[in-house]
Parts: sequence; C-alpha cells; structure tokens
Amino acid sequence: MIEIMKFRLAPFVEEDDFLRADRALQEGFAYHQPGLMRRTTARDDKGSWIVIDVWHSDADADECAARWVSDPIAQRFMALLDDSTTSTERYAQLD
Repeated sequence: MIEIMKFRLAPFVEEDDFLRADRALQEGFAYHQPGLMRRTTARDDKGSWIVIDVWHSDADADECAARWVSDPIAQRFMALLDDSTTSTERYAQLD
C-alpha cells in the first residue's frame, strides 16, 4: 500500500527547520514502524510538499496511525505543517 501525505508548511516555518524535523521523524519514529518499507519526502517549486510511505499492508499503516497521534516526534513534525493544506491518501499497489 502506498500512502501519500500532501501539505504546505505553516507560515512561520523555515525549510531548514522542517527538514531537521522530517529527518528526526524518519530516524526516530518512521523506520521503527513495523511494515514500513520506504519513506521519502519531496517538494515542488511552489511550496507544496509530499511524504510517500510504502507499507506492507493497510493494517501496518493503520497501526502506525494509531501511534502517530500520541508520539512526541510525530507531533513536533505535524506542528510545522499548515493543517488547512494537509491531506492523506492511500493507494493499492498493482504489482
């Protein structure tokens, strides 16, 4: 399963600060989640960002989401995003 989070940074957030928080999230939270195969962050030249997670299963992603809401590293990451622009979508892999 592929999960894509789309967002813009909150107005007060510097890109370098976000990238440090993203690295901390990846190293301190994301890659400790069972079933996470790959995670990558990207941005376009207009200020939009995406995080793409590739999971073994929907259940693995669901279990991570349950931990996400109370994890301090994840919450520090989320505090840097503009909530009004944040969305998450899931896609089934076809191969």
